[in-house]
Amino acid sequence: MLLITDGVSEILPIATALERAKAQELDLIEVSPKAVPPVVKIGEFGHYLYQLQKKERRQRTHSKQVEVKMLRFGFRTDKHDLDRLSDRAREFFQERHLVKFSVRLRGRELSNKEFAIEKLKHLMTGLADVADTEQEIKRQGNQYIGILRPKR
Repeated sequence: MLLITDGVSEILPIATALERAKAQELDLIEVSPKAVPPVVKIGEFGHYLYQLQKKERRQRTHSKQVEVKMLRFGFRTDKHDLDRLSDRAREFFQERHLVKFSVRLRGRELSNKEFAIEKLKHLMTGLADVADTEQEIKRQGNQYIGILRPKR
């Protein structure tokens, strides 16, 4: 067992390390159980748990959750509106979000599925410089969806 005290490390049997901890009226804390030999230190266990929680909380505040932003457009949406959607998607990619594009078909539009798929493909390939395809275009009820993720 590797005991670390005040920056000095030494290899000791478990019994000796426990005796030292009891003599100082502190706990023997296992820091790294998978290391060979296992690493332990002498200290107050409550303080150790508090430090771990503090470290975890700090990591959580620095890591932002990735959201899936959805951008919808219709079958008859024109080029200018699609350009605006494309610009909006670029803003989402800068913020490291996933973007889900959806084109919905209603009524007679369902008979012209290929046009809707081509429109969606064109929009997704236009963003190929800033995004990779997360999920290919697929049908979901009366709409077609495709998901893009920002390039690293």
